[in-house]
Amino acid sequence: MPKFLSCTDLVADLSEIGVRPGDFVMVHAAMSTVGNLINGPDTLIEALMKTVGATGCVVAYTDWDARYEELMDGAGRVPDAWRDRVAGFDPMRSRAVRDHGVFAEFLRTTPGALRSANPGASMAAIGARAEWLVADHPLDYGYGPGSPLAKLVEVGGKVLMVGAPRDTMTLIHHAEYLADIPHKRIKRWEVPFAGPEGTVWRMSEEFDTSDAVAPQLDGIDYFTAIVTSHLDTGRGRQGRIGTAESLLVDAREMLEHAVAWLERNGR
Repeated sequence: MPKFLSCTDLVADLSEIGVRPGDFVMVHAAMSTVGNLINGPDTLIEALMKTVGATGCVVAYTDWDARYEELMDGAGRVPDAWRDRVAGFDPMRSRAVRDHGVFAEFLRTTPGALRSANPGASMAAIGARAEWLVADHPLDYGYGPGSPLAKLVEVGGKVLMVGAPRDTMTLIHHAEYLADIPHKRIKRWEVPFAGPEGTVWRMSEEFDTSDAVAPQLDGIDYFTAIVTSHLDTGRGRQGRIGTAESLLVDAREMLEHAVAWLERNGR
């Protein structure tokens, strides 16, 4: 018989690493590292919800699976011939980006989950105050003030990396917005939104998160460096969730460390 990990096993692991009732936890998970779960990713979601309880909330970064960007010209616009063929972003229907793995899409489609309205920076949340967390997500600069990331910090939330590489910690995009460093790259592009009368195209603007936020940081794996140096200060907790090497950090402490690191190294 194969050995399965159950919800009970993962609840014990989550509690051991420091997830508590009432916590707001943003989760990045590489499900292939977690082990043989009896109900797949739903087991991890169930365990997270049981651990944070009725007053807690679980959050994931979804982005969206928008392949149309390959059609854009140098000004970020889509050719007229393609505009009617691209489905608009719909928070209820648009899939989470595949590059983030399956966890985000499983959380997004869990009954009761809600999703924010900024396509590229969209987050899904389930639990207490999920509606507040995803509401009024700015359509420009969606990693800055008013974003679910800013609200996660405001509410004293945590970030949990379940087997996920350190360079995937989305909270650092919030630090990129806040850090006072020169020459930040700005991206402007058209985004389609699904509406009652069809697709509406809108120009959006964001600090470019597809590469280093500024040219002086090119070639530096600074997400990994920031997370590692934060852990080296003795903050955060590390352990196993199932078979996944995992870490848990306080969102505000992580953000403050990341902003300071960027301002120190990004001049």
